[in-house]
Amino acid sequence: QVQLTESGGGLVQIGGSLRLSCTASGSIVKIYAMGWYRQAPGKQRELVATITSGGNTNYANAVRGRFVISTDNAKNTMYLQMNNLGPEDTAVYYCNAGLSTIYNQYANEYWGEGTQVTVSS
Repeated sequence: QVQLTESGGGLVQIGGSLRLSCTASGSIVKIYAMGWYRQAPGKQRELVATITSGGNTNYANAVRGRFVISTDNAKNTMYLQMNNLGPEDTAVYYCNAGLSTIYNQYANEYWGEGTQVTVSS
């Protein structure tokens, strides 16, 4: 029914930048909010940033001022611009969306499969 497809991960040097994208596709009626989460090896998945359909954003303290979340609502696509990356940002980054479909008027939560971001010297 719904797919969240991430792209843009990769290997980057310390201090570098990456831009992640996540596109939602399928029988979508309305996207209420989207977000990025990440999971480093041996750690729990944690929130990175979220954005509502109205454009309200929220950032984890660890990324505030370095990462910027945005959306292109016409394309059902969310972005995460990541700047000044450090080794602590190495993780699998997951796209998350709360949305309704033509099959279910109530919002459900969906996850992408994740994209690896590796920051090294």
